[in-house]
Amino acid sequence: MNLLQPSSLINQPKWRVIDQSSLGPQFDAKHSFAIDDTLCASVGKKESPATVRTWVHHQTIVLGIQDTKLPFLEDGLQFLHDQGYQAIVRNSGGLAVVLDKDVLNISLIFPESEKGIDIDRGYDAMLDLIKHMLKDYDANIEAREIVGSYCPGSYDLSINGKKFAGISQRRLRGGVAVQIYLCVTGSGEDRADLIRQFYELSLKKEQTKFVFPTIKPETMSSLSDLLGVDLTVEKLLYQLLFTLKEHSQDLISSSLTVEEQLLFQQNLVRMIDRNEKVFS
Repeated sequence: MNLLQPSSLINQPKWRVIDQSSLGPQFDAKHSFAIDDTLCASVGKKESPATVRTWVHHQTIVLGIQDTKLPFLEDGLQFLHDQGYQAIVRNSGGLAVVLDKDVLNISLIFPESEKGIDIDRGYDAMLDLIKHMLKDYDANIEAREIVGSYCPGSYDLSINGKKFAGISQRRLRGGVAVQIYLCVTGSGEDRADLIRQFYELSLKKEQTKFVFPTIKPETMSSLSDLLGVDLTVEKLLYQLLFTLKEHSQDLISSSLTVEEQLLFQQNLVRMIDRNEKVFS
């Protein structure tokens, strides 16, 4: 049964699939953001069809640009390091999020059409995808800001008021990358408490121009806990591929082309430079 509107961006003649969910702890998150920028360029120039990329990073805190202005950032970073996490700064908006082996990230990369893909339509495409992937569980998934969660936004995904996913977007070179992190299993509360402590140590109650969120760990959970089922990243990947197959004529498993590898190296240098400026 097709639950999607014909106009949904999930309906594509062809989906290119790049699976980087099992590369292990050595796969650095800086690479992911450089790869998505690379794919934005390829898809934007119509050198690649619409692309889905899946990725997992171990024990990583991804900071937003605003987080780098925290008054006692070094103390917060030292705490994260002591807990076994590395930190990187992404090249897009939003605030700190937790990535680990039980958090599945999905990027959908579309070309901007002549009329353009407005921001809500990009978010709605990801919401459509997740609802369809989880349709067998009969859960009421809401998209609204969950106050008290980390990296709060108007497209936080929640069940019964508890957030399990957040969506962001990046627009570059004629392409749109819509990215989601899905807390598949593990403790959403523990992840949120880690970020709560990070902000406490990085702020020390000092007033800042930018208002950082007050984290309430009980506002966050994982899909396994919310649905009462034993979910894994692998099971969710299967649901993703099944959903894409239902909404396209062709799925192509792929890796970066030679041309994309060259552009990726340039984008990676930019990411490394950005991070060195923050952490030096």
